[in-house]
Parts: sequence; C-alpha cells; structure tokens
Amino acid sequence: MAIDVIILAAGQGTRMKSALPKVLHPLGGKPLLAHVIDTVNHLDGAQITIVVGHQAEAIKDNFTDNNINWAEQTDQLGTAHAVAQALPYLRNNSQALIVYGDVPLIELETLTALVDSVNESALRLLTAQLANPTGYGRIVRADNDDGDGEVVAIVEQKDATPEQLEISEINTGVMCLPSESLKSWIPEIKSDNVQKEYYLTDIIAVAKAHGHRIITSQPRSLNEVEGVNTRLQLAKLERAYQAQIANRLMDAGVSLADPQRFDCRGDLKVGTDVFIDLNCLFEGNVCLGNGVRIGPNCVIANANIGNDVAIKANTVIEGSTSKGLVTVGDRVQIGPFARLREGTTLAEDVRIGNFVETKKALLGSASKANHLSYLGDAQIGEGVNIGAGTITCNYDGVNKHQTKIDDGAFIGSNTSLVAPVSIGGGATIGAGSTICKAVPADNLSVGRGIQRNIKGWARPVKKKQD
Repeated sequence: MAIDVIILAAGQGTRMKSALPKVLHPLGGKPLLAHVIDTVNHLDGAQITIVVGHQAEAIKDNFTDNNINWAEQTDQLGTAHAVAQALPYLRNNSQALIVYGDVPLIELETLTALVDSVNESALRLLTAQLANPTGYGRIVRADNDDGDGEVVAIVEQKDATPEQLEISEINTGVMCLPSESLKSWIPEIKSDNVQKEYYLTDIIAVAKAHGHRIITSQPRSLNEVEGVNTRLQLAKLERAYQAQIANRLMDAGVSLADPQRFDCRGDLKVGTDVFIDLNCLFEGNVCLGNGVRIGPNCVIANANIGNDVAIKANTVIEGSTSKGLVTVGDRVQIGPFARLREGTTLAEDVRIGNFVETKKALLGSASKANHLSYLGDAQIGEGVNIGAGTITCNYDGVNKHQTKIDDGAFIGSNTSLVAPVSIGGGATIGAGSTICKAVPADNLSVGRGIQRNIKGWARPVKKKQD
C-alpha cells in the first residue's frame, strides 16, 4: 500500500534562540529535517509532504527535491491544524504516516513496524516509557489488572489531572492510520483546551468514537523519539548520533582510541584494521582503505585514502565535492601539521611532512615534501624531492598558473618556482633560488644573487635612551 508521509516542520523553535529555523540546525553535519527525509525515503511507496510555517521559504530553499510536496501553516493553531494543511496531498487507498522534522533519530525499522501493522480498523501509535515524562502528553488506558488496557485517550501535560501526570507512558506524536480516516477525522477535532489549539492527540478519542482500535508500539531506543527544542537537547542528540556511528565502525573492525571523542558529519567508509586516534573529525564523503592509521586531532573531508596510509597528528585534509576530492595512494605518510586541499592527488609512497600545504597538486610515486612548503597548481613527477621552504608561486594577482616538475628532479630548500614554469627530469635547483624560466632535464639551475663578503663591516650600535 502507498504511504503518504506527513512531516510536521512548522514550529518557530523560539527556545533555540536562533535566526535559523529549528529544523535546519545541523546534527551530524546535516539539518535535522534532512535526517527525517532520508529515513522516510527508504519506505516503499512513500510520498512526502512537509508542513512548514515559520521561515517557510528558507526551509524550502534547503530541499530542492521535486518529489516533496510543501504545505504551509500560516497560523500556528496546533498540530491537528498543521496536519490539516497536508490533507489535499493524500492519495486514495494510502496510509498516512505522521512524523516530526525535529525528531531526527527515528529508525526505519520502527517506522516500518508501525506501517506494516495498520489496517482499516486500527490506528497505530508510537509510545514510550519515560522515567520523567514532564512536558509530554500521557497515554490514558482503560483500567485492567495488568495496567496495559486499551488506549482511550491522550492527555496533554497542561490539561492533565494530578493522577494523569503520574502516568509514565507518553505520546511520541508518531502515528500511522488510513489516509481516508485521517481526512474524515481531522475536521472533528475541536479546540476545547487551555491553549485553544487543535491537538492531533485528540484524534485518538475520535478514532475510538468511530469504533477503531488503538494499537501501540515502542521504539528500541528512547533516542529515536527525542525531539529538539533547545541547544542542550541538540547537543545531547549529537552525542547519541555520534555514538551510533562509532559503534557501527567498531563493529566493522575499526579501533577508536576513544569513541566519545570521535565525530562524523557525513558518510565514512572504512576498510579493515583502521585505527583512529582522539578528536578526529570526518566530513562529507570519506573512504579509508585497509590499515590506515590516523593520529589525534585530524580533520578529513571529502577524501579517498588508500591502504596502509599514516596520517599523523593535527593534519587537515579538505577535499571538495565541487572543486575536487583529495586522493591519497597506498603507503603514503602525511603530517604532522600538514594541510591537503581540494584537488590534491598523492600517488603511492609519497611523503608530505610538517607544515606542508598542497592544492590542486599531483605528486607522483615516492616524491616527498618533508617540511614547510606550499605546492599549488603543480604537476610533480615520480621520485621528486621538494626541499624545505619551497613554494610554487602560482598566483599573479589575477590568474593561477601551473608548475610542472618532471621525474627525479631535486628542488633545493627555500626555492620559489614562479609559474608558469617547468623543471625537467633529473634537474637540480640550488637552494635559495628563484626560478622564472624553464630548466632543462639534468641541468643545475641557480637563480640567486652573487654572494658578497664585506670585510670590516660593523653592526649598528644601539642608541642610548635620553
């Protein structure tokens, strides 16, 4: 059966104290709402309608998927009123699944179980047991000896009696029911409550009045139904989300020095026998090969890392999906304190040392730049040695130019290569040179002023203060 997913995302999120709409606040590197969309998109036959209100256009601009229907709640009159805005998009003979844009960790398995158990005479409700249910609507059941009688109502915190406030089973707000039933029941909901709002929870009493059963289920983890209303709650869910990723990685054979000091804000794929030290951050799409070892305090974004690579402490690898990934071959050593920028490609056995920065640079097999260098817009062959302090002067103030260094060249320390320029295979550049013209293969090139030693020169004497 078709599934019409309604995502409620119209709230103002005033407690976030932010100009950014609440559902656009990031968790694990992507908006809260994006997590919900990604999950429900895996349901077979799903069609998504998102109800927006506060800063509707800002939210729409972040999601350009043409398969999303947008409904707008211009007046904030309660959750049932929000759902009513989505009713025109519901298909015939479908199930309506209602979820929330600020509840990001709901699991696909939980939603699938909810959807699969719905029939024409039942409404399925997701509930949870909380030690401290303050603030949540309470599940009121018919009295029986076991305390698990049929659900008869949901009472909001503000409308609950003292006895009802003692109930620990709460309403998560997530529910599934036949779309035709939802269409006919929503207009029956009234605003006879303290807030004078149309509560979606009142649909339980309406369903009961029509002779429908209320079936409940519970999530595997309470994190699944935790909503975000404050930055404290967001931080709590961020750690829960990172713990999930860390656990999956360790199950796949990754060693994490401390799972609580690990962050992933994207998609991380790993090989076998990978070690990740403390305080490492992964962003975008990152793939780590077998035997990769990553030292502490590293940032790696949009990169493909080969086998047996050593990335030492405080290294930053920042590829870009638009400007070029960073690609690292097998057995490469990087860092400490290195920075590889977009478009960098390192072949096997390359060594990039401390305080070396690369950008749109290709280094061939076994080439090395061990210290204090900048290599931008450069094509470097195999077995090239880049001395400390070498820079490729690739920018003339308007345009970028390329430096080409062929196999086996030796670039002495403190050299400036003024692009566009080429260095032939086997050439040697004397330390301290500024190279502005092409150097033929196997030549020695020295581009520096003639040394003068001045005899009898005296250093200036420090003047006495008045």
